[in-house]
Amino acid sequence: MAATKTFALLCSLVILVAVGCRKSDDGSANKKPAEGAAKSAPSSGPVEIAISCGSVGKEFDVCKEGVDAWAKKTGHKTNVVTSTTSSSDKLAAIQQLLSAESSDVDVFSVDVVWPGILGSFFLDLKPYSKGAENEHFPALVANGTADGKLVSMPWFADAGLLYYRKDLIEKYKEQVPTTWAQLTEVAKRIQDAERKAGNKDMQGFVFQGKAYEGLTCNALEWVVSYGGGSVVDPDGKITINNPKAIAALELAGSWPGTISPTGALNAEEEEARTAFQSGNAVFMRNWPYAWALAQDAKSPVKDKVGVVALPKGEGDGARPAATLGGWDLSVSKFSKHPAEAADLVMYLTSAAEQKRRAITAGFYPTIPALYADKDITTANPFFTSLADTFKSSVPRPSTATAGKYNQVSSAFWNAVHAVLAKEKSAKDSLADLATNLERIKGPRW
Repeated sequence: MAATKTFALLCSLVILVAVGCRKSDDGSANKKPAEGAAKSAPSSGPVEIAISCGSVGKEFDVCKEGVDAWAKKTGHKTNVVTSTTSSSDKLAAIQQLLSAESSDVDVFSVDVVWPGILGSFFLDLKPYSKGAENEHFPALVANGTADGKLVSMPWFADAGLLYYRKDLIEKYKEQVPTTWAQLTEVAKRIQDAERKAGNKDMQGFVFQGKAYEGLTCNALEWVVSYGGGSVVDPDGKITINNPKAIAALELAGSWPGTISPTGALNAEEEEARTAFQSGNAVFMRNWPYAWALAQDAKSPVKDKVGVVALPKGEGDGARPAATLGGWDLSVSKFSKHPAEAADLVMYLTSAAEQKRRAITAGFYPTIPALYADKDITTANPFFTSLADTFKSSVPRPSTATAGKYNQVSSAFWNAVHAVLAKEKSAKDSLADLATNLERIKGPRW
């Protein structure tokens, strides 16, 4: 009976839509593997490995190309699973699958803040890595290590960037803004001038304003850039209710309906990119992946786009801040073919594959040596100029809040969204957030 329910659950999931609902050999739903199965030797013949790739921009296609190359090399079969573009929805779907002890997906792409949440469901990759993790940024490897186990391998790194229209900045004799206040002013002037000239769809600034993890990333950049802290500090103290954080959100709250469309309140990465790439936005906050798409031969803004570090806030402690993002690959401990699944992870995270992905789609490598590769820097000239972006990047408070991070992030993005939607003042929303976070924390994180 339990097996039937598990199988029905898997087939009903619409977020991971291409799982295929594989049954085990006895016709029942997937069962928990025997203890020690994760350290089994490779199978004697071809097996099928299912991997959940991302779906933002070129992410799915580029992932599938790598998976197909591995399949051709090894002779194994693969099933590339489509997932939602919302990282929050994807996390919920993965949690459902893993809680059901499903073996339907062998390899998951995971946000860098998820190892602490999902690590207990993942295989220790050290027996299969042969030391490959030592080639990657140590901080990213440490981030993917839980309880001494390497539960995820770094796949690509991310940090928030500011994209701008070089041609419009030059046309109106403006300067690329270095503060959020300057961006607000320049965006408004160019937006109004372009609308007056006939482009009624022009927006000054597009970003990720939907109530999901992407808004946590955007809002953290605003708050930190004003010197307002990181919501919860490394010691676990809740710090978000302070004047600098309030000032940051007051400015951001003025954007929807002025320099940003009200539709920004429902925008993820792709909605922002589509508006910008269509030629209808002056500035955009997004991740590095948007560069290769903006430079596509069919892109209306090809060769018209510049990329710089995000602006800083105002006052003491102000500095540019980019939320540290990125994705890892992990193997489910319920996989029936852990050795083959781990081999796929090692192939996809290798230097050769990361170089291909950087050149074809602009993904930031997690291997330091690749930043000196001329082929990569030729394809992505801003990689060199923005080398310091990672040095000033800000991690989300996932370490300090441990297994409660998802609750913390959800509370944060909802509080910020209320300000953007003009449902609450920044002062009231952050005061309520601080109270809510104390409740979530309880005696300890």
